[in-house]
Amino acid sequence: MSVEVRITKDFGAFKLDIDFKSESKRIGILGASGCGKSLTLKSIAGIEKPDKGRIAVGERTLYDSSKRIILTPQERRCGYLFQNYALFPTMTVAKNIGVGLKCGKTEREERVRNIMKRFGLEGLEKRFPGELSGGQQQRAALARIMVYEPDVILLDEPFSALDVYLKDKMQRECMELLKDYPGIVILVSHSRDEIYRFSEEAMVIDKGRIIVHKPTKELFANPETVEAARLTGCKNILEVIGEDGGKKIIGIRAHEFETVKPLSSDYFTFKVLEPRVTEDLFEYNITFRPAEESEHMLDWKISKYQWDMEHEGMPKEIYLKKEKILLLEQAYFL
Repeated sequence: MSVEVRITKDFGAFKLDIDFKSESKRIGILGASGCGKSLTLKSIAGIEKPDKGRIAVGERTLYDSSKRIILTPQERRCGYLFQNYALFPTMTVAKNIGVGLKCGKTEREERVRNIMKRFGLEGLEKRFPGELSGGQQQRAALARIMVYEPDVILLDEPFSALDVYLKDKMQRECMELLKDYPGIVILVSHSRDEIYRFSEEAMVIDKGRIIVHKPTKELFANPETVEAARLTGCKNILEVIGEDGGKKIIGIRAHEFETVKPLSSDYFTFKVLEPRVTEDLFEYNITFRPAEESEHMLDWKISKYQWDMEHEGMPKEIYLKKEKILLLEQAYFL
């Protein structure tokens, strides 16, 4: 099954112009706040109506402005998981899950009972959302989506309001619950870690447009643009003069520096001048000047374990394998 989204919508000061097609089952959309990633999900779900374009899932056309096809949200077979899960506070868990099922009472009760068992919600049938833990609320919200057997599940930053411990725990739970789901799941997030863990294919949205779209690991290995590099966590982005005399933009990930002097010539050497050290729980974050004449300060991250194993005190030089340099461009529409 594939998903195709080719839509535009003009909001005045902001224009959404999304164009992609994917056959992956787990898709990530990475972008900063206000870039258009949630609007993309809402357009797929039918909550937002584009000005023109086409949205299709498999053989089903959900929206096509040229053919005047506009399916209602209820007809699209899309499950939408909001940030706050959007459970009805005055309904029990069982009623929340079965609220929209169009079938007889006996069938509805059986389907609700089966999905609650599958999602580990047995014994919570008569509880209200306010009586549930965060993880139980998430499972109830996912169960309400899955009971409809949707073609697509849309996850709209479902972990953004959680603290670090709960976020990690609930991400793992969510991935486990969706492991056997045969349809397409699209996750939007501003967190590079969530996108990397979850998706097999990812895209970066900036200012309403997709600037990079490729398999997730390839995206992080080669983000291509300055904007995508920043969003995937590249701390060092600078303009340099290339061997041909032209200006180039490069990126260096802070964890790629090495402290053991290499025997190979395939490395660049950087001085460590004016180092400033910030200690975190498991690593040191070091800002330093890489050369006497340099106007740039670079960031370097190293685990405490590696630091203790390799040397004592601050090294005078560190090294970077040449192939780790990222060659970047500004996004074409900026």
